[in-house]
Amino acid sequence: MNPDAFTREAFSRFVESIEPRLLRALIASAGPEAGREATADALLYGWKNWDRVRDMENPAGYLYRVGRSCVRKYHKRGVLFPAETSDPDPWIEPGLGAALEHLTERQRASVLLVEGYDWSYQEVADVMGLSRSSVQRHVERGMAKLRSALEVPHVA
Repeated sequence: MNPDAFTREAFSRFVESIEPRLLRALIASAGPEAGREATADALLYGWKNWDRVRDMENPAGYLYRVGRSCVRKYHKRGVLFPAETSDPDPWIEPGLGAALEHLTERQRASVLLVEGYDWSYQEVADVMGLSRSSVQRHVERGMAKLRSALEVPHVA
């Protein structure tokens, strides 16, 4: 097999395995538009630096951080998570988008990944380069802020 074909095949398998999770993490962190663009940039970086990236202990976490640094060029001032108002009976709380924007970036990403995408604390920690306990604290604090902003009582 041609070495270039082997490299392309290995990278393609890598992208298939991490792209959905990387995309979700970057959208949770930066919003849909910037998250998609940052994912594409991070994967392009991964391809250009595949010789180095493939041997890393946590290549997905590394590319998440690459994507986070790319977000700055796509991040426009404005609404990260616009409220969907066309449905008279929304399936999601209309004020959630605005409430999410008032969380810190780490709180927002942690809450969305754990509560929205059902990731484990450890999975979020691995991608974001944090400890499991830090992710847990971000989720707890973020959820408390969301409950307060949306005036939802905490039920244990």
